[in-house]
Amino acid sequence: MARTSSPKRVAVTGAALLSPVGNDLDSSWHALLDGRSGVGPITRFDASAQKTSIAAEVKGFSPENYLDKKAVKRFDLFIQYAVAAAKMAMADSGLAVDESLALKVGCAMGCGLGGLATIEANHEVLLSRGPDRVSPFFVPMMIGNMAPGQIAIELGVKGPNLMVSTACAAGTHAVGWAFQQIRDNGYTAMIAGGAEAVITPLAVAGFNALKALSTRNDAPEKASRPFDKDRDGFVIGEGAGVIVLEEWEHAVARGAKIYAEAAGFGASSDAYHMTAPPENGEGAIAAMRAALEDAAICGLAPTDIGYINAHGTSTDLNDLIETVAIKSTFGEHAYKLAVSSTKSMTGHLLGAAGGLEAVISVMALYDGMLPPTINLDEPGPGCDLDYVPNVSRKVKVKAAMSNSFGFGGTNGCLIFKAV
Repeated sequence: MARTSSPKRVAVTGAALLSPVGNDLDSSWHALLDGRSGVGPITRFDASAQKTSIAAEVKGFSPENYLDKKAVKRFDLFIQYAVAAAKMAMADSGLAVDESLALKVGCAMGCGLGGLATIEANHEVLLSRGPDRVSPFFVPMMIGNMAPGQIAIELGVKGPNLMVSTACAAGTHAVGWAFQQIRDNGYTAMIAGGAEAVITPLAVAGFNALKALSTRNDAPEKASRPFDKDRDGFVIGEGAGVIVLEEWEHAVARGAKIYAEAAGFGASSDAYHMTAPPENGEGAIAAMRAALEDAAICGLAPTDIGYINAHGTSTDLNDLIETVAIKSTFGEHAYKLAVSSTKSMTGHLLGAAGGLEAVISVMALYDGMLPPTINLDEPGPGCDLDYVPNVSRKVKVKAAMSNSFGFGGTNGCLIFKAV
């Protein structure tokens, strides 16, 4: 596809959430506005020997509603989540993909760890029953790119197909790349977001070994508490968030519902540490500034940002340094905008977080409602912004920002504009 001579406007015409607080967009969104936590005891495996025995699981998901029974058996749960969310988002958009459009529609998904549950299960088979008993579907069941690959197969989209694996920034990077394909490279539409499903013994043990997880096992719904002085780590979550991005004139011509305009994307690297951000937040600042510079094409100024869906993991370093970065980026305007972390309710979906939170940011603009940061009883030292504590807020803002920062120092930032 040839590069366009001038940037195209990009609309968000479809959205889907498959989350720890609901199995579709409507139920998830209203649960978030109600401040409901999706965190509870782990049911996927016996977690009694783990330091952390809580997680934010998707509940009551029926993959047979989105895939045939044979396909369900052949795909890891994260692929099932990805396909389900993509189908819901496309149905919401009303975009019909025929042969004339197929090559102009692509898919980009983010995922941090891929089919870890499938890897663990087949490794156990290898050790206990021998190499000949490993599933012939093992590799396609678990590799990350099978998520966008199967979405393409199911929906008949033949444009660029990409899996992004940049830790907890993956979903944001996937949406940002997809946005650029429409704005700059002439594609008509992109299905973009993230999916993750790694509530497994090895993942929980690994994050515990890093001392990254909350151990508030006696009160799961209060465990994820971004920006609060008593935060003690993140809560691992799972699910998917997907949006449909579409060239503006194409969307308008077919009478599509437009949730928001995709306006800016920025990315950066800390080049600092495997897991910790620099104390001055320079990597996060660079990503936010790059997104703001990008959004200037749509006529947005930094003071137009009225809401930030923060990365806000509920870890000591992240919450403080993200606050520092927001203040450095926006100056005095930082105290005039609202910031919230919906991870307080969904937990941290790792590679899927950016997809989920892009949808939430779009819905905040579309619905004129800002979701809260629950469990924020007393802000921690240095956390002095307006974090929309505990109760959602009805307010129309002009533009929203969504932040994602990942291990390895990889950062991403998206900006959406109200319409």
